Amino acid sequence: MWRKERERFYHGKRQRPLRNFCLSLLLFVCICSAFFSGFERLSDTARRRQKESLENALWRGVTQYYALEGHYPETLDDLTENCGIQYDKKQFFIDYQIAGANILPDITVIER
Repeated sequence: MWRKERERFYHGKRQRPLRNFCLSLLLFVCICSAFFSGFERLSDTARRRQKESLENALWRGVTQYYALEGHYPETLDDLTENCGIQYDKKQFFIDYQIAGANILPDITVIER
């Protein structure tokens, strides 16, 4: 009997397994979302750098081709074959338009 009276005034910690589970789950979801958003940001940065690198390679190739041949390449295939430019055709679309033999072509790189 003495024990029940003491328990009535006891205000210690109670076990709350549901609350602990919810807090753990919330923490896990926050960490996962932060990881995936960071991963996506890195992926976007890598794609942007690939596009810039491809554009620079194309312009260097056009300049080199003109210096060696005396005219600009007539097609994109001429440029990629003679200058050794390789790119992922599934990821990038290159619009290559030439206006004349001695006029700088218009090159546009578009992400798919």
